[in-house]
Amino acid sequence: MKRLLLLGSTALLLGADLPPPARPSLPAARLPGFAAQLAQQPAITDGAGWRIVQQDGAWRSLATARAADRQQVRWDYARSLIGQERGAEALGVLDVMRQDDPDLAMVDAWRLARGAALIQLGRFEDASTMLSGATLADNAEACLWRMRALALDGLAEQALGQMRCAAPALAGPRRKLFALAAARAAVEAGRPADALRWLMGVPDRDPAANLYRGRAELALGRPDQARLRFARVEQSGGMALRMDARLSEIEAEVANGALDHTGALKRLAALRYAWRGDAIEERALRLSYRLSADRGDLRGALSAGATLFRYFDGAKQGADFLPGLQAKLADALDPARKLPLEQAAGLYWDYRDLSPSGAGGDLLVSRLAERLQAAGIYGRAADLLDYQLFHRAGDLARGPLSARVAGLHILAGRPDRALDLLKRSADPSFPDAMVHARKRVEAVALARIGRVPEALAVLQDVPGASALRAEILWQQRDWRGLADETADALPGAGSFGDIDQTLVLRHAIALAMLGREDALTTLRSRYRASFVGLRTAAVFDLLTGAPGSADGDTLARAMAAMPGASPAGDMATLLDHAPGKG
Repeated sequence: MKRLLLLGSTALLLGADLPPPARPSLPAARLPGFAAQLAQQPAITDGAGWRIVQQDGAWRSLATARAADRQQVRWDYARSLIGQERGAEALGVLDVMRQDDPDLAMVDAWRLARGAALIQLGRFEDASTMLSGATLADNAEACLWRMRALALDGLAEQALGQMRCAAPALAGPRRKLFALAAARAAVEAGRPADALRWLMGVPDRDPAANLYRGRAELALGRPDQARLRFARVEQSGGMALRMDARLSEIEAEVANGALDHTGALKRLAALRYAWRGDAIEERALRLSYRLSADRGDLRGALSAGATLFRYFDGAKQGADFLPGLQAKLADALDPARKLPLEQAAGLYWDYRDLSPSGAGGDLLVSRLAERLQAAGIYGRAADLLDYQLFHRAGDLARGPLSARVAGLHILAGRPDRALDLLKRSADPSFPDAMVHARKRVEAVALARIGRVPEALAVLQDVPGASALRAEILWQQRDWRGLADETADALPGAGSFGDIDQTLVLRHAIALAMLGREDALTTLRSRYRASFVGLRTAAVFDLLTGAPGSADGDTLARAMAAMPGASPAGDMATLLDHAPGKG
């Protein structure tokens, strides 16, 4: 027997490893002529076309067939495999046949067989391509296979649209799987009476048939009969059928008011814990979403809805599904709901892929980030806007947003992440003003990690960066650099605001620390009148008074009395801000 199998395998695959033709055009047939021969044979119009042959006989025929007969033997074997629901093996045989005679791809019978094998493998889209030829449109067997594929793919209405054409083929023997597919489509399309009619030829003890009979009985208002059918499924059905039966009972009890929302959601959660990943979970999620929304449970609705959106076909959930889900996310984040801010941030992060596209979604995350920033939760704000920067922002918004997010990383005590973000978001198309704004933030981040020379170098070609350079030098207590940087930036004599006072006093402190008494005398004569009546006048007098009067205590008092305003503005806040909460 082993030798027979080996010979059969060799005959089946003979020629499959020959080198491909030199030209990429239509390959030459190795066993020509069978495509025309098959096209002349009677069409497959019902289940008789998949006549089952004995395995031993099939392999013996393959092993002993002459070259001229080999394709016919393969064809008979492929049809037998399809009749036995062995689609993977049938597909292999059919593809070997096509390698030996590419013209088979134009023959309806071969296309029907390959489409059937693909359906048995669950490859419904590929099968649809095989069965889409105009000459197969009215073929009863092709219609029956299309119905089965559409029903299994959850397209009930389209599946039932094939039934008029498929009806003659459904009546034949060994049609149980097609009757089950038709019954499923009928139940899901709201035609339970048709489901029961199509199941009449299926044995009464069949668990799959009893599942659809039970669902049909429920739809017809006969819960007692349905309950018995479901109980029988629990007795003899596989795991998938039992889960479907349990879900059907939950759906029925919710529909007739016998089960409240809380109890239903608990049972649905238990069912989903035990079973995931197919149409059963999709139905459970759809019901969970609706029940959670009805009871005002936004978290529950978002959880179920997000799973539907991420792992199942959103188009099947209806046109208003995604907009409704996005509205629930916006509602959950509304400040009027008084959800704790960190919980709101976590909620958005968990469901950020549901955020509306366009300006509405940008506004949603921007407002949430502003609330986090106002509360000092800089790290969470940066993470939210970081996601927006790299996944949502358009080219025009990316420049300003990158500077903002980098600044938040600095406020959160993460200057290294700020530098990384600026590097990843660099774009040569940014206008000069945007490039300069990003360089200012980059300089602050470099200064915060101690790379001061690099920070100053970054600012070298940035217009108006003198105040920021001076701020960095002030923070570093680089008195010589500060004195040189601020010498040309001193204000004119006259009425002083806080920034003017800060600028002059910092310059005076730098001169005092360097012992430049002559420069202090010049500063005193220039600005003494400007400080008259100001809160900082006494400090200015101490700093610029008699030579040697500016001792350590004087300098300490001068720094303490310094106005809070900085010439560097917001950049100064980034430089000296203590790290906030993550």
